Amino acid sequence: MRRLLLALSFGVLAVFSCAQAIATPVLLISIDGLRPADVLQAKQRGLKLPNLEAFLQYGAYAHDVRGVLPTLTYPSHTTLITGVSPNLHGIGGNLTFDPYNKNQQGWDWYASDIKVPTLWDAAHAAGLSTANVHWPVSVGAQVDWNLPQIWRTGTADDRKLLAALATPGLLPSLEQELGPYADGIAEDLPGDRNRTRFAVKLLETRKPYFMTAYLTALDTEQHSSGPDTPASRKTLEGIDQLIGDLVAVAQRVHPDGIVAIVSDHGFAPVQQDVNLYLPFLQAGLITLKDGEVSDWQAMPWNDGGSAAIVLRDPTNAAVKAKVADLLKQLQADSQYGIAHVLDHDELVAKGGTAQASWFVQFKLGYEMGLKPGAPILSPGHYRGMHGYDAALPEMRSTFLIAGPGVPAGKDLGSIDMRDIAPTLAVLLGAKLPQAQGRPLLGATTK
Repeated sequence: MRRLLLALSFGVLAVFSCAQAIATPVLLISIDGLRPADVLQAKQRGLKLPNLEAFLQYGAYAHDVRGVLPTLTYPSHTTLITGVSPNLHGIGGNLTFDPYNKNQQGWDWYASDIKVPTLWDAAHAAGLSTANVHWPVSVGAQVDWNLPQIWRTGTADDRKLLAALATPGLLPSLEQELGPYADGIAEDLPGDRNRTRFAVKLLETRKPYFMTAYLTALDTEQHSSGPDTPASRKTLEGIDQLIGDLVAVAQRVHPDGIVAIVSDHGFAPVQQDVNLYLPFLQAGLITLKDGEVSDWQAMPWNDGGSAAIVLRDPTNAAVKAKVADLLKQLQADSQYGIAHVLDHDELVAKGGTAQASWFVQFKLGYEMGLKPGAPILSPGHYRGMHGYDAALPEMRSTFLIAGPGVPAGKDLGSIDMRDIAPTLAVLLGAKLPQAQGRPLLGATTK
């Protein structure tokens, strides 16, 4: 692996020049929930991550990445692929806002909900081929060979749904050689291993110029057992082996190519569920019938370590005043574990969705509960959580990059997540004019 990255580092192309004329192939890999110190301090933490650590020696890396609001998977991955905050790209949470649960816990799977061009779009406009394996918000994306992320039942029928929504004929053709694709929401390490084999085969056979791949087992395990547990460490070491597989084939297919590793958020231990629905029910802002929402005036939108508060009618001054008073009371009551309440202007200024009128940020150790009938406080349904204030060190994410022209061993310092997409756009020779961030390593977009 070190020899592979060394070869990448000393390629003949100086890709990070202000007048780049040649497109550089890019493989973008996301490891959900990878904290920067997991790689930067791997040896001190007793982690065996030779493939990820090689990026520190032969490539450039961020000390940490400041994320977006909320620090959740789907908003963050859309920022990584667009270079803008959620208030501009339109993906405000993991799940769609669905107070009546008509969408049956539907996630924001569809690329048509993204309101700005993506790196896939920019690469297509530049005449470059693209591929994707499991990246969030990718159903219907403008991708030549697309295996998007979607599930409905968690059964084998999900693979039939995926085959229908993927690039026509792609999944059956790959399964003929590789066997069944991972079922539904199989987001453990075996699921990552399965999808990595499909990503490797796409790289080998289609040779895309820009490819995205998403590995999710670390996030799944950290939710289950918490960050820094033996199980989480073992999972990360397993993912490191998959990174070695992906980098090796990328170097063979595109010797002049770039590999970038990103993550979407950090992680923190959690102990308490907070039933934020309960005070809204008691205030008459939510009405239940037979355990289901039958009416509502104001509704929390669950973001894990935070919650957006949405008004059905934002112009209703009486309801708005009632909710504002309620949130003041809740913030003053220590049992709710609320660190901050952002009003609409503060929320939008920080890049959060304008669909909400307030944004509640919990203290570390607290998360929003799932059941309206639960007590105010109960044991956490997860052992680890994210979604907290992006300013917290625990929520910072990861950026590693290696390839021709990338300075070896360069610490980029603390960067903004919105810097990553314009950096990759420059490498691809593509244009991403809406990006709010700046290209890194001295490059400028045209």
